[in-house]
Amino acid sequence: MSALQRFGAGVNRADFIPERIWIRPEGEQLRPLDRTDDPELWAEHVADEESVVTQVSRDANGMLWPTSSSSALHTMRQMIEAAELEPDLNVLEIGTGTGYNAALMADLGVRVTTVEIDPELAAAASAALERTGFADRVTVVNCDGEDGAPEQAPFDRVIVTAAARTIPYTWIEQTSDGGRLVIPYSGPECAGALLVLDVAEGTATGRAVGDAFFMPLRGQKQPQSVLRAERAPDALRRLRITVTRTGQNVALAPTA
Repeated sequence: MSALQRFGAGVNRADFIPERIWIRPEGEQLRPLDRTDDPELWAEHVADEESVVTQVSRDANGMLWPTSSSSALHTMRQMIEAAELEPDLNVLEIGTGTGYNAALMADLGVRVTTVEIDPELAAAASAALERTGFADRVTVVNCDGEDGAPEQAPFDRVIVTAAARTIPYTWIEQTSDGGRLVIPYSGPECAGALLVLDVAEGTATGRAVGDAFFMPLRGQKQPQSVLRAERAPDALRRLRITVTRTGQNVALAPTA
């Protein structure tokens, strides 16, 4: 059995999910669900394939919005497959969240440095990774993910679990020649696209390989009108992107 065929088999998602999660019953806004109040319902949501909201904030209108979550399992698999992970690679993850995704990658035999901007989330993830025996394979860094992790660079792979409309060149700079980045894109050309960029001589080039809707990097928030805007026809298939030290170029390739 290959590593990806046993994806997740060595890691229990429930070990990384906090006691309080947030659910959205049909027709309602987000509401808290505490494990002690309804352990069966909590376990049902955690065992589900979909994302689990683990942190929220309230806007000026009193609405609750997710600020962190454990990503849907199919999305995690899609991104890990796109990264083409191999044992002993050095991987940078931007957006630690619960630490579950970092543990999944470590379980595949790679070394992971995971960066989390929120100190409370970073501390909780570190504790979970320690409890589950992954602390020796995963290093948690509490800083702004747009800065990467220069002390642990260079990286063979970079996996980003927050959407970026502007890809920091820092990530490319910290990626080895021949390395790969997997990034959810939130730019107006094709919001919700999953980008795969390959690095050669300090330049990252690539395209979209599928859909991936993530919460944005905290320094790159955008209006919902942009994130939910209708795409141009075949935008996902036509999206091309190049990132250099001087900036990024995003274009939709001409239709055939």
